[in-house]
Amino acid sequence: MTEALSSLAEAFKNVGVSRAYGPAVTVEGEELIPVALVSFGFGGGQSAGGGDAAGRKAVGGNAVAGNAAGNAPLDGSPENAAGGGGGGFVLPLGVYCRGRNGRVAFRPNSIAVLAGLVPLVCAVGIAVRGALRALHRR
Repeated sequence: MTEALSSLAEAFKNVGVSRAYGPAVTVEGEELIPVALVSFGFGGGQSAGGGDAAGRKAVGGNAVAGNAAGNAPLDGSPENAAGGGGGGFVLPLGVYCRGRNGRVAFRPNSIAVLAGLVPLVCAVGIAVRGALRALHRR
C-alpha cells in the first residue's frame, strides 16, 4: 500500500503550475492563456485488524468470526485491511489575453467568479448574523 501511494505521489509531483495554466492559444489575433484553480488530493491507509475490526459479526450477543459478508468463518487470525482514494476538481477562472497592441489583461470567467464567491458570501452572512445577535442580546 505504501509503495502504491509513493508511486502515485511521484506521478503528481510536477503538476501544480502546469495544470493551472494551459497552453497559449491564438484566437482572432489575440493570444489567450487559460487559467484554472486546480486541486486534488489522495489518501490511503492500512490496518492490521483485530477484535471486531477483523470481521467478527455479533450473532445473538456472541461474537462469531466471519468475513465482511458474515459467512465463511475465520481461523481466528487478524485480517489486514487497506484502502485508498483520491479526487480533485478544476475550476476555470478565466484567461490572460494579449491583444494586438501588446497589453496583457485578465478576463475572468464570470460563472466561476460567482461560484467562488458563494463561500465568501455565506461566511459574511454568518458573521453578520452573529454580530446582530450579539447586539440584540445587549
